[in-house]
Amino acid sequence: MSAPVPQYTVSDYAKFALAGAIGCGTTHSAMVPIDVVKTRIQLEPTIYNKGMVSSFKKIIGEEGAGALLTGFGPTLLGYSMQGAFKFGGYEVFKKLFIDTLGYDTAVNYKNSIYMGSAAIAEFFADIALCPLEATRIRLVSQPNFANGLVGGFSRILKEEGLGSFYAGFTPILFKQIPYNISKFLVFERAAEAYFGLAGPKEQLSATSVTGINLVAGLTAGLAAAIVSQPADTLLSKVNKTKKAPGQSTIGLLGQLAKQLGFFGSFAGLPTRLVMVGTLTSLQFGIYGSLKRTLGCAPSVEIAKKD
Repeated sequence: MSAPVPQYTVSDYAKFALAGAIGCGTTHSAMVPIDVVKTRIQLEPTIYNKGMVSSFKKIIGEEGAGALLTGFGPTLLGYSMQGAFKFGGYEVFKKLFIDTLGYDTAVNYKNSIYMGSAAIAEFFADIALCPLEATRIRLVSQPNFANGLVGGFSRILKEEGLGSFYAGFTPILFKQIPYNISKFLVFERAAEAYFGLAGPKEQLSATSVTGINLVAGLTAGLAAAIVSQPADTLLSKVNKTKKAPGQSTIGLLGQLAKQLGFFGSFAGLPTRLVMVGTLTSLQFGIYGSLKRTLGCAPSVEIAKKD
């Protein structure tokens, strides 16, 4: 039997996007110090080779505590924009798939719907994110490159042209699309399992619902971090490495992947597990809470057939 499917207005989707923007922008910004350390470990593993805590101490000792906030501006703006497309787009495409297939059919293909919605939403999110992520990585990898978002963005645009902002677009897709698929698929299934144990969502308190969203988000974040780690390392490398004359982006990616090897591609994974697990948990917790605060219509849930 078909379950009721909410009918959304443009205002509803705008609220989903706003909640996603706030959730992603605030959490990624809060994680900037960890991201700085993670990026340094990926780019210079021979220098930052004694773990996360030691790397923190090394950066603070040599460059001052302010160095841990390098890239804050592009992180806040870039991931706010990405969050709007990621969460808002996910709701758009999930609803579109359900309306196209019909609810009863969608139940049989819900994993595919979760994955397809997440992948398409992330593609558009990455178009918005890529120039700012390129700026962030340049600021972190070259501390004297520029003073902040405007200076870094302007210098790259002036010296290297608009196309350089998208030099990492292919690896960012390889990183973010598997990441986002894992993130939403695992979250949806984990939340379904956890709510199945705790009881119907409508019978639980707001605090209990937020708690379950946080735990499901943590589960999703750990899975997504592992799946996307090799591409994340490659993205850090490609934004620091200039292509040889006549070399294609794919050629550069292949060269860097060969240099890294299997174990090198997972450099910085423990740090990233901490960062991604925490921020993904918080993102889903904030997103769920903000949807209630903003008066959003409920997200479409694809339930099991009885």
